[in-house]
Amino acid sequence: MTTSQFTQSLLAIVTDLSLALPEEERLQRLLRAFKQVFPCDASALLRLQGQTLIPLAVDGLSEDTLGRQFDLDQHPRLAHILLSRAPLRFDADSPLPDPYDGLIASEDTALHVHDCMGVSLHVHGKPWGVLTLDALKVGTFDHINTQELEAFIRLAEATVKTADLIHSLEAQLQHEHQVVQSVLADRSAQPMIGKSPAMASLRREITTVGESDLSVLICGETGVGKELVAQQIHQHSSRANAALVYVNCAALPENLIESELFGHEKGAFSGATQSRAGKFELANGGTLFLDEVGEIPIAAQAKLLRALQSGEIQRIGNDQALSVDVRIIAATNRQLPQEVSAGRFRADLYHRLSVYPIHVPPLRERKRDVLLLAGFFIEQQRRRLGLPAVRLDPHSQTQLLHYHWPGNIRELEHSISRAILKAKNNALATASLLQITADDLGIEQHSDQQSTAAATHISYSSAENIASTNTTTQPINIKLATDDFQRKLITKLLKQYQSNQAQVAQALGMDRSNFYRLKKRLEL
Repeated sequence: MTTSQFTQSLLAIVTDLSLALPEEERLQRLLRAFKQVFPCDASALLRLQGQTLIPLAVDGLSEDTLGRQFDLDQHPRLAHILLSRAPLRFDADSPLPDPYDGLIASEDTALHVHDCMGVSLHVHGKPWGVLTLDALKVGTFDHINTQELEAFIRLAEATVKTADLIHSLEAQLQHEHQVVQSVLADRSAQPMIGKSPAMASLRREITTVGESDLSVLICGETGVGKELVAQQIHQHSSRANAALVYVNCAALPENLIESELFGHEKGAFSGATQSRAGKFELANGGTLFLDEVGEIPIAAQAKLLRALQSGEIQRIGNDQALSVDVRIIAATNRQLPQEVSAGRFRADLYHRLSVYPIHVPPLRERKRDVLLLAGFFIEQQRRRLGLPAVRLDPHSQTQLLHYHWPGNIRELEHSISRAILKAKNNALATASLLQITADDLGIEQHSDQQSTAAATHISYSSAENIASTNTTTQPINIKLATDDFQRKLITKLLKQYQSNQAQVAQALGMDRSNFYRLKKRLEL
C-alpha cells in the first residue's frame, strides 16, 4: 500500500461524509475503502443491539450473512472484539469458534483456518458495534500499519455516527411531517356549517380570494370563526399543500415580537441560547395567519410592514437578508380604520393587509344556523363522552334561536358542552335518550339585550356629559375625549355589575383579554 493509495482511500471516505447517501450504500463504500487499504477477502460491519450484533454491510461474505444475527454469548470472538478498545487479532489456531466459518466465499466450503481480526467502534463513548476483517491466507495482517489502521477506525466511527444522525433526522422529519399533515387534516376537516344567506355569501368570498395570492383581512366579532375562515382560504389556494403557520399577535410579548416573526441567531440577546427560525421562515412557500393583528404594538408594525413590502426578513443578530414567499392572512375584531384614525395602527400597514377584506357575520345574523351548529357541537360531545342519542327539546331550541349570542359560535359551543354535562348529570343512568332542556342551557333570552341597552344608555349619557362639559370654544382632542369616555363607561359598568369583569366585557361586546388590555391602557 503506497502513501498515495492510502490518501486516496482516506479522502474517499471523508468525501462520502458530506454526501447524501442511503445508509446501506454509505456503509458499503466504507468497507470497500477498507479493503483497498488493508487487503482482505472478507469484511463486515455489525451493529450492537442489546446483546446481539446485526450485520449492516458485508463484503466477501455470502449474501445470507445480512439475514443473520450473532448473539454475543454464542460468538466469543465477536464478544472479545467488542470489549477491546484496541484492534484485536486472533491466532490461526485460536480455540474460539469463528463466526464466519462457511460464510466466506471460497472453493473450500469447510474453511476453518484463516487470518482474522476486528476492531470495536464507539460513538459518544459507548460501544456501537464491530468491524471485522478476514483473509484466507494466514499472516495477511502481519504487516498492517497500526497508524493507518487507527486513522481508518476513527473515520469508520465518524461514518457510522453520520449515518445514525442522518437516519435520526430523517425519522424525526418524517414524524414531524406526519404530525403536520395530521393537524392540517384535522383543521381542513372542520366544516363551515350554515345555510343562511350570510354564510353563502361568505363561502363565495372565500372561493374568490382563495385562488389568488392577495393579502386578506378577516374582520368580525370575537368567536365568529375567523381562524376557520383563514383555514378555508388556505385550503382553496395553490399553497394548500404547504404550511399554514398561525401567530397569535395578542399573545406575543412586545420585546419578543421581532424574534417570533423573523427569528434570531444564537447569542443575539439574553436568553437566545440557540438559533431559531421565525414564523416567516416557517411559512415560506405557504401562508402566514396573523390572528388579532390589531394588537401588534405600533413600534413593531413598521418592521412587519417592511417585511411585507420587500418580501425579505432578517433574523435578529444576522445582517443577511432572507427572501421569503409568504401569503398573508390577518384577522382582527377591532375596527382598524378607527384604530388608524386614533394613531394606534399604521395606515400603510392597514392598506397592505386589507387588499381583500372579508367580514365574518355574527351568529345573530345567521338566523337558524344556530340550530345546525348546535347539532354539530352536540354530536362532537356525544362521541367524546360515549353518550347515547342526545337531542334538544323544543323550549331549548327556541331559547337558542332568540338569544343574542354576544360570544358568537365560541359561546354556543361552550353553552352546548355545559348543557350536555348538566343533562347527563340529571338523566337516569339507564336513559337511552339524553334530552337537553332550557334549564340545562341556562341562557336568558333577553339578558344580552338588557345589557346592551344598559350599556347604550350609559354611552349616550356619558357622551352628553362630555359634550356638556366642553362649553368653551377650545377644540376637542378626540383621543383624550375617547379615552375619558371609555374610562367613565367602564367605571359605571363595573359598579353596575359589582366589579364582575367578565359580565362587563360581555356587556361591551368585547373579548375578555381585549377588555383587560383596555383597562390596563386606561390605567383603571
